[in-house]
Amino acid sequence: MLGAGNMGTLSAWYLTRAGHAVTVIKDNASPMQEKTLCFPDGQRHSLNLPVRAPGQISTTIDHLIVAVKTPYSQVALPPIIQHLHAHTQLIRLQNGLGALDGLLPHGILPLEAVSTSAVKGQHPHHDIVAENTTWLGGHGEKPPWMNDLQNHWPNLVWTRDIRIPQWQKLVANAVINPLTALHDVPNGQIIDDPSLRLCAEKICMEADMVLQALNNDWPGQSLDNVLAVARATANNTSSMRADRQRGATTEIDAINGWIVRQADQLGIEAPENQAVVSALRRGSVAG
Repeated sequence: MLGAGNMGTLSAWYLTRAGHAVTVIKDNASPMQEKTLCFPDGQRHSLNLPVRAPGQISTTIDHLIVAVKTPYSQVALPPIIQHLHAHTQLIRLQNGLGALDGLLPHGILPLEAVSTSAVKGQHPHHDIVAENTTWLGGHGEKPPWMNDLQNHWPNLVWTRDIRIPQWQKLVANAVINPLTALHDVPNGQIIDDPSLRLCAEKICMEADMVLQALNNDWPGQSLDNVLAVARATANNTSSMRADRQRGATTEIDAINGWIVRQADQLGIEAPENQAVVSALRRGSVAG
């Protein structure tokens, strides 16, 4: 596993419950990561994950979960590329889209994981706020290990067409993450603040135009879903707001940046999405 942050740690917990061994690939780390997971029902569990540096890997990698934040993909993947092969089963558990484009050896078609679970905290403490639905899919048939994993991973769903849940989460992230990060507010402020609500409407409208151009089956009307997510997580701090508060690189290029790149290729104007991308890159508040 590349990236044992909040979602990576929760995924590792489910995998180990299903009997799979999980090794974290990371430079300059102790040989074991000891983590504590706190679940909504009050239960606390310890998880010990072995850690290997890329230089310590001497075999091919048959299964790889990429859960590192998108800005770090170009640093994390190259040192282990030599250990991947045409039949490596790779699962991408990341926000946004496009983070692995051009980084994988020919022939590797990653499965995509889209999770609406909520986890907060930082290593070694991870608070599971909600165990919601996680979709896995992207191409081919359902893997043989999926049925057993579903017995240990709550609300894990296989889908051959991952685009709809993937794009629904993308649009929610495209609104909630940058607006809360730029204005340093919790998610619910998008509903309560008329100016942020207007920005949300414009971002959704542009995103729907792009996604409908890419797929005629895209239902559009994304604002209702986005506002429902913001309402359900009203008191939460988005991951992008948390990244910005601690001075970390945000995932803006894989979220709104992906929408802008698609819009450019399609000849569609997306000024509101471009505005939040530019504002986060220069560290200012969007107009």
